Amino acid sequence: MLADPAAYTDEVRLHAALAQLRATAPVSLVEAPEYAPFWAVTKHADIMEIERANNVFTNSPRPVLVTKANDELQAGVGIRTLIHMDDPDHRDLRAIGTNWFRPKAMRALKTRSQELAENFVDKMVSEGPECDFVQQVAVNYPLYMIMSLLGVPEADFPLMLKLTQELFGSDDDEFKRDEGEQMTALLEMFQYFTALTASRREKPTDDLASTISNARINGEPLSDIDTVSYYAIIAAAGHDTTSASISGGMCALIEHPDQLARLKNDMSLMPLAVEEMIRWTTPVKEFMRTAQQDYDIRGVRISAGESVLLSYVSGNRDEEVFDEPFRFDIGRDPNKHIAFGYGVHFCLGAALARMEVNSFFAELLPRLESVELAGVPQHVATTFVGGLKHLPIRYSLR
Repeated sequence: MLADPAAYTDEVRLHAALAQLRATAPVSLVEAPEYAPFWAVTKHADIMEIERANNVFTNSPRPVLVTKANDELQAGVGIRTLIHMDDPDHRDLRAIGTNWFRPKAMRALKTRSQELAENFVDKMVSEGPECDFVQQVAVNYPLYMIMSLLGVPEADFPLMLKLTQELFGSDDDEFKRDEGEQMTALLEMFQYFTALTASRREKPTDDLASTISNARINGEPLSDIDTVSYYAIIAAAGHDTTSASISGGMCALIEHPDQLARLKNDMSLMPLAVEEMIRWTTPVKEFMRTAQQDYDIRGVRISAGESVLLSYVSGNRDEEVFDEPFRFDIGRDPNKHIAFGYGVHFCLGAALARMEVNSFFAELLPRLESVELAGVPQHVATTFVGGLKHLPIRYSLR
């Protein structure tokens, strides 16, 4: 199940299976065709324990769940994004972009976030009364935000959208390329950012692309692969995850009209609502870690060299951590979700994602008079990053 992208398109069945695992086999060995074996870790506390033990459980050489063939392909390409790295390389490279995501930087970006939110809600008004909320709104709003931050020209936004959807939708029939070409999107992204790097080194500007391009570690510039890898993870992870949170949050509000009414009547609940939308959706389904030494967890021996899958989507429904975890509650407090990961690999762009989700719904809800589903929501087939790919809605906005 955890190695089957189609499993994530049926959330009811998925969550029922994960609940069964948490209750009967919280650390279980998975042997699936085409995949190297791995241990599935499904409990919130165990996921956090492994995240804390980052010297024992490393990102390299298997940071995400892909087939054996794609494991070998990625190793051959030499991809080195932040999610592929461990300390000290991870710490040094992460520091390059940290200032762009601190509270001071978020305050500076707040105006841009609000402007974009207003633009896209206005667009919903002009193009209504129906839309595919995912494809017409949710994928574009965070795309404009992260690409503006990077310094990518607006004329290239559609290309970036296409490449990121192909990158994270490589298991979905609607987005994937021909068989054997799933790495092509990543290579095209690398080619694009290689050219952008050359441009920013020749003529630096006031954007994140220039910071990355001209960064130095121990007095040396980043290698070409490290530079374009940095761009790729910011562009892709900073877009698809937030898109999934916004669309998943919208769907949850529609399916729980009592919570929608509650939030509209008390907008001070918005920060809590944002956290619940992110927990409910959990855009990053998993990360992998590899044990560097024997380690016992919940009575199970993980041997050195074996991999574990951290199922965040399961941890965020853990009955021992969340009161009524299958209830969507916009006032949930505390909400100790692990959708952004935990420990040294905690999501670099978490503050930006929270701000974007907050800005969008803070603009939308006061103007929203009615909303309902206009079709069946559809999820992306994935084992890594994803959420809804289609959300047809009918609405009235003022």
